Amino acid sequence: MRRSYKFLLRPTRRQETALAACLEDHRQLYNAALEHRRTAYAKAKVTIRYGDQSGELKHIRADDPDGQARWSFSSQQATLRRLDRAFRAFFDRVKAGRTPGFPRFKGRGRFTAAEWPKDGDGCRWDSQPDHPTATFVRLQGVGHVRVHQHRPVKGRVKTISVTREGARCYVVLSCDDVPAEPLPATGAAGGIDMGVASLVTTSDGEHLANPRHLAACADRLAAAQRDLARKKRGSNRRREAVAKVAALHAKVRRQRLDTAHKAALALVRAYDVIVHEDLRIANMTRSASGTVEAPGHNVAAKSGLNKSILDAGWGVFLRVLAYKAESAGREVIAVNPANTSRRCAECGHVAAENRVTQAVFRCRACGHAAHADVNGAVNIRGAGLALRQAAQAA
Repeated sequence: MRRSYKFLLRPTRRQETALAACLEDHRQLYNAALEHRRTAYAKAKVTIRYGDQSGELKHIRADDPDGQARWSFSSQQATLRRLDRAFRAFFDRVKAGRTPGFPRFKGRGRFTAAEWPKDGDGCRWDSQPDHPTATFVRLQGVGHVRVHQHRPVKGRVKTISVTREGARCYVVLSCDDVPAEPLPATGAAGGIDMGVASLVTTSDGEHLANPRHLAACADRLAAAQRDLARKKRGSNRRREAVAKVAALHAKVRRQRLDTAHKAALALVRAYDVIVHEDLRIANMTRSASGTVEAPGHNVAAKSGLNKSILDAGWGVFLRVLAYKAESAGREVIAVNPANTSRRCAECGHVAAENRVTQAVFRCRACGHAAHADVNGAVNIRGAGLALRQAAQAA
């Protein structure tokens, strides 16, 4: 299996300055390559590709020995490949008839990551293996940077990336051949219904709470954003206010990820087969404001619901659940969510009137009563097991 490990860096002042310079030079290289492509096509209708720009790197480095030449050649090639992927994605969206979104120039603070494609080529993980208490990663032009390694790294380190989040820098290791860690079989299958009141409700009637991290931080975040709005653009105080807002958002993101890990681990330990709804979260959180000609209805209520769904972090949870299940040897099945909240788990009767309130389900046909989310989770489990049985039969 392939897995990623993310660790906090503990650079010295000199290394922190060098890391900032490294990211800035990679940003300038990205923007220069983008301008090269735009100008060549606008002036001469010539399409510039990755191979053309990669071949010019040696000349760029020779002309700038104290700038671009300080960093790894391979990491600069990775930056050019990043631009090439952005163009390929742009043309794929054009062909698919979606909003194209032409690749944009990266402003300061918008280019926060650099990649070294191979361990040992301009970088080295665990560069001081004989050190008794600390782990280091060596980056060309920066030096041996101390790493806060909070868990062991398994498998073979394939690529190394450095990313900046606010005032913090992290190293991300992408590893191949990571061994699986299968858990003992439980013989149980469970369906899960994701919601806002409870993050997850299982078919066994358990409710995993939704901490609502963004709502808990809303007052502090609103005060920080008001303070930011009063600052003069370009000033040092505005930069400090921007960093404060970013730090609050980063804290919420880390809390949400921590909740997803704990909830997913509990499910993986409890069930051999986990069935969930195949949700289209982007469609569910689309704005209801409409247009001037056709304005939407209940816009404020829909906006509040969208905010609650995004605060719950369903997408993060499902992503974490998928990789934890793969590592533990569990099976995850996604099913069509249509009518799972309206169908009676006892008799199969489907009607909108069965859902009395958000929390109460009462079948109009057989009188079965249950918590609405538990009833939905039972239906989800049944649909998933039916799909699994059909696939095994085929």
